Amino acid sequence: MIMYSINNYKLIIGLLLFSVFIRGQENFTTYAEPRVSLNYNLSKMYSHNWAVANRSTIYESSELEFNVLQFDIGHFSNFKIGGNQSLSLGILFRYSELFERESINEFRITEQYNIISRSHIVRYGHRFRAEQRITSLLTIHRFRYRFTLDLPLEGQNLDVGESYFIGNAETLLNVGKDLKPIYEQRFTANFGWLLSSKTKLQFGLEYRLLNFTETILHRTLLLSSLNFSL
Repeated sequence: MIMYSINNYKLIIGLLLFSVFIRGQENFTTYAEPRVSLNYNLSKMYSHNWAVANRSTIYESSELEFNVLQFDIGHFSNFKIGGNQSLSLGILFRYSELFERESINEFRITEQYNIISRSHIVRYGHRFRAEQRITSLLTIHRFRYRFTLDLPLEGQNLDVGESYFIGNAETLLNVGKDLKPIYEQRFTANFGWLLSSKTKLQFGLEYRLLNFTETILHRTLLLSSLNFSL
């Protein structure tokens, strides 16, 4: 049963990779996004998360190139409201003017509700977010829903040294004053390893369809993350 599930996930990821790399349109771009995060609990019900990330272009308009686009630093405060539910409040600073003259820095506020359930070895998550993306030109309100599943790949439980899989699909809506609604769809697949009881390493791929009700833009992110817990 476990091997059957793993093979299914490998097939999904293979199809995703195939659909991404066969594209040669001018509106197709690939980014690299490494991330480092730190999680720590202040109590059983209250925790903090800090993260820093960088995004760079590595492929655009059928050409390989490398351009640093932005640097993010963010924080979330998380409150458990039940055994499987939580509320979170987050802020993020996105610095992009340092790297591109035409870019604008962003300050982001995020409100989040998350609920998790489990069936055998698979864990399911539903995340709802509302964001206020504030720049010097305008404020964009973004609403997000993400469905996630994750599972260990080498047994019933995740032990140190073993691997795991995380996959999710997310739908986003951007609205603002004098701005037409913009819809976006994201699909992500991550493989990770529990390096120690408090350290995880992940690599993954995210495929984005931007503005898919108008002129579709294709974006791919090569993801990597190192997560520490205290």
